[in-house]
Amino acid sequence: MHLLNADLHCHSTASDGSLSPGALAQRAHAAGVQLWSLTDHDEVAGQRAAREAAEALGMAYVSGIEVSVSFAGETVHILGFGYDPDNAELQAGLAALRAGRIARAQQMGESLARAGIPRAYEGALALAPNPELVSRTHFARFLVDSGHCGSVHEVFSRFLKEGKPGFVPHRWAGLGEALRWLHGAGGVAAIAHPARYRFTPTEEFALFSEFQAHGGRAVEVTCGSHFPDEVAKYADMALEFDLLASRGSDFHAPDESRTPLGALPDLPGRVTPLWTLWADSLAGRRPPRAGEPGPAPALVAAANPAPSAISAS
Repeated sequence: MHLLNADLHCHSTASDGSLSPGALAQRAHAAGVQLWSLTDHDEVAGQRAAREAAEALGMAYVSGIEVSVSFAGETVHILGFGYDPDNAELQAGLAALRAGRIARAQQMGESLARAGIPRAYEGALALAPNPELVSRTHFARFLVDSGHCGSVHEVFSRFLKEGKPGFVPHRWAGLGEALRWLHGAGGVAAIAHPARYRFTPTEEFALFSEFQAHGGRAVEVTCGSHFPDEVAKYADMALEFDLLASRGSDFHAPDESRTPLGALPDLPGRVTPLWTLWADSLAGRRPPRAGEPGPAPALVAAANPAPSAISAS
């Protein structure tokens, strides 16, 4: 199971990615991904298209999302997998988060205008296919396109980090609240890219402890923003907190993402992959080893798969 090429973190035009769900599925499949999930920010609108595209390609798919959470003064992202996208409580919670995003984006535009960059909100909005999910990434793309900065990285460094002119703090969902939505919809939760949060060791321990206490099941160990020493650290923390390990590129766009879809290193051998929860559905699914003839075995569907869990053609 450690050799499965699973990519369980990426974004489409339904949130702040540059490719449609269908185009992402094509890209993932071409890169050899065997288990895929689309995890748009606070939005499930791309799930049906992603699942249908994956099924048409014979690629295993599990529903995904990335929920915005406030914890100890930081924005933390919680990944959810295998949930029912039509669950009413989840839908209501996500709608409230998206409404908050609109207000924050308008305030960011006002702040950037005071810094000498007019109409940034309108510019970002024009780049966001989903107007409810205007994000810092859309502002960054506008500032690059309009010549104010040379790269998205420069925009974040100069304008969108805390203490910079375009930064606007926001209160997202509570950790327990977000996990309640996901669990109520039949899903499992994972902490996304934990190395990105600016926590003290005490705050990080508190995050993992509270996440575990609320029934969280996994942590993203191997991801596009983790360096090898961070992969090792969070593999150790997965073991310490009895969490499963997830793997995802956090792909947003071909020219913006550090790691292409499907190009991550394997999970460390000492952790238990998240997708062991779906082992019956993934029976026989692994890449061929050197010298083995033919392609990897086809996906074997579970006898009675839940409608919100793994699917494949």
